[in-house]
Amino acid sequence: MMVQENQDIDEQDDELFEHYNYVADKGQEKLRIDKFLMDRIPNTSRNKIQIAAHNCNILVNNIKVKPNYKIKPNDVVSIVLPYPVRQLELIPQNIPVDIIYEDDELCIVNKAANTVVHPGYGNYDGTLVNALIYHFDNLPSLPSDYFGRPGLVHRLDKHTTGLMVVAKTENSLTNLAKQFFDRTTQRKYQALVWGDLKEESGTVDLYIGRSFKNRKLMVGYPDKDFGKHAITHYKVIERLGYVTLIECKLETGRTHQIRAHMKHIGHPLFNDLEYGGDKIIKGTSFSKYKQFVENCFRLLPGQALHAKTLGFYHPTLKKELSFDSELPSYFKEVINKWRRYSQSSTF
Repeated sequence: MMVQENQDIDEQDDELFEHYNYVADKGQEKLRIDKFLMDRIPNTSRNKIQIAAHNCNILVNNIKVKPNYKIKPNDVVSIVLPYPVRQLELIPQNIPVDIIYEDDELCIVNKAANTVVHPGYGNYDGTLVNALIYHFDNLPSLPSDYFGRPGLVHRLDKHTTGLMVVAKTENSLTNLAKQFFDRTTQRKYQALVWGDLKEESGTVDLYIGRSFKNRKLMVGYPDKDFGKHAITHYKVIERLGYVTLIECKLETGRTHQIRAHMKHIGHPLFNDLEYGGDKIIKGTSFSKYKQFVENCFRLLPGQALHAKTLGFYHPTLKKELSFDSELPSYFKEVINKWRRYSQSSTF
């Protein structure tokens, strides 16, 4: 009987491992522990189990045992195995990178849409990291970087465009990581959201965690039991009838923070494929309006969200730097379409 199979994996841990716990059945026949575990742990080998035993990583009833130990009924077995190395070889690829600033310590990249930041399951190449290691030699990694993210201290979603800072030295990587942790960086986004916000400005202060229904999505929770504290300040830039252009300023940097927060208050991002913004939420039932919105959807690769401003304290220049970027041309075109539509319509 397996009581618990727990993968203790955290991107912030220096050492990554898998921890398995089992309890032998009452009718368990005597069996070598390496064979017992071989039958229960997926994708492992007897050699790995024997190595674990020789390193005192197998306990039976909280006592270290050898590979030839014979399992008895009701034995409580615990084993720690090194987490299998992901098959994520970082391959330099000659992919264009829009670098808007660079010095010896760091660079500022304007990330394009449809670009995954770093390799992961389903995205093994063609990422921003693959491009960066082609253009820069020996990018540093944080001690816990098991996931293939040299030079990075933050990331953007695949379809979110805009500014990212990339560290080129160990000193800058460590310094920038601390700034992001301390929330001293300045990050402002522009987003097109569904609906006409009641207030000119506001704050969403809500815990964000994985949805129980869909683990790919983040949702808001009232307390910290199910999520991490997240704060997004927003203000209206331009009202465009059934949609609104807003600026979002982040205090925290949680996964999908702006997308989840705006969804929570009833204003999902326009054309957000995962948070319901790719459906007509506001407007009329006329076929002409439906066609207009679908034409706008087709211009956007995903959610209408752009990381426009990025500010931080330069690790060696010892001064504040701030960078700004233009909205992508297709984003501007969608705004202009809504501007013309709102000016020609009566709401």
